[in-house]
Amino acid sequence: MIELYHNDMSTCAQKARFALAEKKLPWESRHLDLRARDQQHPDYLKLNPNAVVPTLVHDGTVIIESNVINEYLDDAFPTPALRPEDAAGRARMRLWTKQLDEGLHADTGVLSTAIAFRYQKLDKGTAEVEALIANVPDPVKRERVRDNIFKGVESQNFRQAVIRFDALLGRMELALGSGPWLAGKAFSLADIAYAPYVTRLDHLQLAGMWASRPNLAGWYARIRERPGYQDGLARWFNPKYLRLMAEKGSEVSPRVTEILAGRPAAAA
Repeated sequence: MIELYHNDMSTCAQKARFALAEKKLPWESRHLDLRARDQQHPDYLKLNPNAVVPTLVHDGTVIIESNVINEYLDDAFPTPALRPEDAAGRARMRLWTKQLDEGLHADTGVLSTAIAFRYQKLDKGTAEVEALIANVPDPVKRERVRDNIFKGVESQNFRQAVIRFDALLGRMELALGSGPWLAGKAFSLADIAYAPYVTRLDHLQLAGMWASRPNLAGWYARIRERPGYQDGLARWFNPKYLRLMAEKGSEVSPRVTEILAGRPAAAA
């Protein structure tokens, strides 16, 4: 039996659901409300001490970290294969997924919070926001969270996150000029890993960042046509979050355009 502890709009949970759907594997849903801090419950912390989603439990074996979960699924259920057959292709796939854990996932949090999710937190009042911030153990991350919530798109982190994402999209555009998928000719875990992040940019009304990148636009269209995307992502989209991201994203899209127009050449 496969159990997945997840959240509807979590980008990392979306990766795992996408892979499960591509494998056509049945699984039991254990949905966590992250705003209610279900991930901090002692029982869940026994499974995942990092207090994040997703967590996969397969016949009693606990697997954490979304990219690790997806590689585990491809090992445990090898058909259909979600990794390239050749070593070079697998290396390309892993280079793409590695980048996510080296800062791009954190940048997604910056954009999502600074543009939209800060309003959910601020509605709870300053005292509760301060309690939330105080609960962040890493002092550097704690101040980043504070800046994103209280300053929004004027946060010192926002501009750099936009520039780094734009650079990433440029690299994706270049790679997709050589084939339909990120690691080459075959759809792979790299495409599954990046689908939630490009989707998040889209939900935040930042699709203009690939308006002049036809390879990336074509890739995103192909991704959304896959039944695995529809079952693993679209079926779980939360209308409340979509409305918030659409409204607030439309308000700040001119700010993003301004940042990209004035970015240093070295950041391109």
